[in-house]
Amino acid sequence: MSSKKDTTAGTLTVALVVCLVCSVFVAGAAVALRPTQAANSLLDKQRSILSIAGLGDDSLSGDQVRAMFGDRIKARVVDLEAGKYSEDYDHDASMKFDHAASAKDPAISVKLDGKDDIASIKRRENLATVYVVEENGQLETLIIPVRGYGLWSTLHGFIAVKDDLNTVTGFGFYEHAETPGLGGEVDNPKWKALWPGKEVFDANGKPVLHVIKGNVDRSSPAAKHQIDGIAGATLTSNGVNHLLDFWLGENGFGPFIKRLRKGEA
Repeated sequence: MSSKKDTTAGTLTVALVVCLVCSVFVAGAAVALRPTQAANSLLDKQRSILSIAGLGDDSLSGDQVRAMFGDRIKARVVDLEAGKYSEDYDHDASMKFDHAASAKDPAISVKLDGKDDIASIKRRENLATVYVVEENGQLETLIIPVRGYGLWSTLHGFIAVKDDLNTVTGFGFYEHAETPGLGGEVDNPKWKALWPGKEVFDANGKPVLHVIKGNVDRSSPAAKHQIDGIAGATLTSNGVNHLLDFWLGENGFGPFIKRLRKGEA
């Protein structure tokens, strides 16, 4: 009986030691790989920005992506409260600024109530990074970050507009967890190809670009503000509409866009 007890105790001891050793290795690997994972995540995000801006695709190497962000695309931080660029951040600092994380800090964000929180993000950061494509010092494309809740997840992406700050050049998401084959169709290249050329605002400056149910009537005057719906993904489509209304409206980048049009940003 004593031998059996010793064997059981020994087995448990060995199992515990193995678990502890494995935990140490796993934790060490996670810490060691964290910088690489962060770098790869940033690279994927930058590729998404280039694609949405019409400047590249997934075939670009990491060096090509980094070169374009140093040459063609400049990151700038926008003060959403003031509706203009912040002078406290240069390009490098703007690239590193995590506006989504800052939304969790009550000191540099605002809590949204039910009426204003149409994108279901709970808090909105006071500072956010936009990406500017310029040629000879003149604005060519403005790339704006957007996010909002769909059916199962928060969708994180960008919308790019031309120098008129109204005509879409591209739209897409780099992170979400919507249902594959349904809401996940926001990643479908055919659906994303419907966005370029559409207009964001009406004559009064109100964001009216929406995903509709069914297909757009191309002969309708409203067609320039409409995108074909995604079959079986009504809640995801509604989420896309809500995040566009929020981030392009008065509580998002709307005031900044108005000032930028006047050359006052």
